Amino acid sequence: MFIPVIGAGSIGRRHFQNLHTLGVKTALLPWREFNASVFRRLGATGVVIATETQVRLELVSLCAELGIPFYCEKPLAYDPATVDEILNVAGPLAKRSMAGFMMRYHPAVKTLAETDLSTVYDASFGIGHDVRLWRKDWSFAGSYSARAEGGGVLLDLCHELDLAHLLFPGLAEVVVLSLGHDSFPGVDFATRVALAGQDVTATVAMDYLSPVSFRRITLRGTRLVVEFDLIAERYQIDEGQGPGLIDMAFDRNEMFLAAMRDFLHLVAGESLSDARLAPRLDRVADTCRAVAKAWQMRRFVGKVEGDYP
Repeated sequence: MFIPVIGAGSIGRRHFQNLHTLGVKTALLPWREFNASVFRRLGATGVVIATETQVRLELVSLCAELGIPFYCEKPLAYDPATVDEILNVAGPLAKRSMAGFMMRYHPAVKTLAETDLSTVYDASFGIGHDVRLWRKDWSFAGSYSARAEGGGVLLDLCHELDLAHLLFPGLAEVVVLSLGHDSFPGVDFATRVALAGQDVTATVAMDYLSPVSFRRITLRGTRLVVEFDLIAERYQIDEGQGPGLIDMAFDRNEMFLAAMRDFLHLVAGESLSDARLAPRLDRVADTCRAVAKAWQMRRFVGKVEGDYP
């Protein structure tokens, strides 16, 4: 098995190292040096696409031509038309390919997927951090995140939108409100998405601004209240008898490893670890469309200040 990684940014390097860890032959192929003719001769059995969001369709088309499954980082695309075009090009290959929604492998998400959430009427998902501190020696202004086309916090932190749709199928985006920045036209620095479904409303909020990193899930139902703090690793479900704390051992990279293991299963034609949660591309098509639709629906209602070099 040979699984090259296209895209040599931080996420591409992580996938490259994880494939090594899993004992899989791989190669790291920077997009700027990528040559499709050379790639055709490599004999890849699958591929990881870890390029910028704008560079997806041509690589999926190449995979479809060669008949090799692909693991494509999220988001699949930032506009609904391109999402549909990618899915159409992928065709039957979507059943053997994955989108990079690795938060589905977090033990907290697995716990919620196994919990009866039928009485939940209000759901809240939130994530934020100071984007300037995201990575060591990293420049926001020089990154893909600072681009009007394909950048911004909604796309960067769209895992929470995926989780909302995973746990509450049928949700639809109602309104998307964003804060921008004069130095980065068209880039959302803080966004709140309001969603509604049958008997449930939800909000998903993400920002580049918080001086304290946070990632929380709060669910309120007539029979239970869920309060999960994924940064503090405090997980609590209260069914009216007092809060019950849940102990969850967690290693962040294990999510990436688990996702990659499932992709390798798909490449080999084997069963997935958990078919309900694994982000097989054909099964997360609606989520991919929802992320792109939300990005398209953004309404900038204000702006933030500060230097973001």
